[in-house]
Amino acid sequence: MKVTLSALDTCESSFTPLVVLELAQDVKEETKEWLKNRIISKKEDGDDNDDFLTMAECQFIIKHELENLRARNEKMIPGYPQAKLYPGKSLLRRLLTSGIVIQVFPLHDNEALKKLEDSWYTRFTLKYQPLDRIRGYFGETIALYFGFLEYFTVALIPMAVIGLPYYLFVWEDYDKYVIFASFNLIWSTVILEVWKRGCANMTYRWGTLVMKRQFEEPRPGFHGVLGINPVTGREEPLYPSYKRQLRIYLVSLPFVCLCLYFCLYVMMIYFDMEAWALSLHESSGSEWTSVLLYVPSIIYAIVIEIMNRLYRYAAEFLTSWENHRLESAYQNHLILKVLVFNFLNCFASLFYIAFVLRDMKLLRQSLATLLITSQILNQIMESLLPYWLQKKHHVQVKRKVQALKADIDATVYEQVVLEKEMGTYLGTFDDYLELFLQFGYVSLFSCVYPLAAAFAVLNNFTEVNSDALKMCRVLKRPFSEPSANIGVWQLAFETMSVISVVTNCALIGMSPQVNALFPESKLDLILIVVAVEHALLALKFILAFAIPDKPQHIQMKLARLEFESLEALKRQVHMRPARPGCGRLEKLPEVRLPRRVFKAQWACTGLANEAHGPEPEGGIEGRQ
Repeated sequence: MKVTLSALDTCESSFTPLVVLELAQDVKEETKEWLKNRIISKKEDGDDNDDFLTMAECQFIIKHELENLRARNEKMIPGYPQAKLYPGKSLLRRLLTSGIVIQVFPLHDNEALKKLEDSWYTRFTLKYQPLDRIRGYFGETIALYFGFLEYFTVALIPMAVIGLPYYLFVWEDYDKYVIFASFNLIWSTVILEVWKRGCANMTYRWGTLVMKRQFEEPRPGFHGVLGINPVTGREEPLYPSYKRQLRIYLVSLPFVCLCLYFCLYVMMIYFDMEAWALSLHESSGSEWTSVLLYVPSIIYAIVIEIMNRLYRYAAEFLTSWENHRLESAYQNHLILKVLVFNFLNCFASLFYIAFVLRDMKLLRQSLATLLITSQILNQIMESLLPYWLQKKHHVQVKRKVQALKADIDATVYEQVVLEKEMGTYLGTFDDYLELFLQFGYVSLFSCVYPLAAAFAVLNNFTEVNSDALKMCRVLKRPFSEPSANIGVWQLAFETMSVISVVTNCALIGMSPQVNALFPESKLDLILIVVAVEHALLALKFILAFAIPDKPQHIQMKLARLEFESLEALKRQVHMRPARPGCGRLEKLPEVRLPRRVFKAQWACTGLANEAHGPEPEGGIEGRQ
């Protein structure tokens, strides 16, 4: 049987594929020719930047160009009259929804991947991760996630070390728990502020600290009537904001509220199961009924994970249907929907036990069961099971390739066939969400279950390696995405730390020892607890204000960069056009910005060649 891959058959032997665009088997020739011409027309004004850009950055640019292929005068996709088009419609999105294009994914670089694995996770040693190499291979967004995971794990160690003796020796000593809760407050504030500084150091080194989002281009899924953007003057789809607001408030918001009500209903079923298990144990008192006491919590933890995953799909559909113009707006609305549901779904039962039932023993049991069960399920579902399935598929692919004996590059063919069947990495959303929920388990009820930090540390040590294995061997290589920070997740973690202050103060105020100090007036107790809570929050915000987000040397470098840019702009004002009627300059003054800063700005904001025209003469100096 003869197997052909057109990209491999027609190109020279030195051709190195970066991105695979998989078409359906029965795609018509005229459709292939039309798509090829549209892609080539986007490349006409491009440059050869092999030495200037990393492989991950080249793949990001290819993805950007493919996503920004939009219909102009076409009414349909050639050869497929049922696949309608209108001006401004994303061609790639229509091709995917019509089944003409199956998927688009970047290929792994096996040589670079092997070097990365050797320095990352193949040798199990306690060392820092090679974040610069991770960034060079996967891009800034994924490197920042692994940097935050590593930093958060190290930051949890003091909480684990201090919490262990509290768990073993001083369960009922509330004086010491006040100290522990206060340390928790300072710890949660300081680690988040110090992370901002470390993040600024990394992204400045990578050239993505200063990213201009004001002129962010429309996301591929955004649709509307093709028009002219009044700010940028570019041709792009336009969609009335009032229609989006109507969809949000009349459809999305009621749906989210309905889901929240449903998760509360499931929570009450869980408490009915707890009451049944407890009554059964009290009536019999046998060994197996004591084990049965943990079954409702385990079942509830599994149900929580299932509900979280199902709701995630619904939230993605709704957020896409709302038709947000910018990718940042899409992500913010999606994260808000998912965070609200996950927070209530995971923590509502704990709040109910703590402040309604006031059963501290049940609270410790439920917290430990939810934390440990969720960690085990995540490790199995995210890494172990996909890795086993991928290894099984790898063996099958090798057998097929050996049986074909085709006249093509079998190594590249095998790689393409293997990777196209791999799972798709859906972004860092789920990874950050897992850390966010873990942070909640550790901080919200720290004075009740100090051992939570120790379990989180143990989980994260394995999480670093399992996530690395997942990225390198289990899932397709994701497209690189530039990032300046961890985005809205920073705000989410800071909000959780504020809520933890309130919950810990309330739990300490509810303890029998504290209540015994105010036998006559509960109002005095409430006022004192509120006053302490406000004082701790004030201390938290003072610490956040006192610790700068960026180190002093980074602030000075950014200020110097802004000064040099303004000076260059002043000198440009006096330059005359090269030809009458031409808006280009003859020669710009040589003001050399740092390569990393220019590179990031070029890759992130200068990709729409059809809007700006070809590159200015003079290379890098001409662009500035």
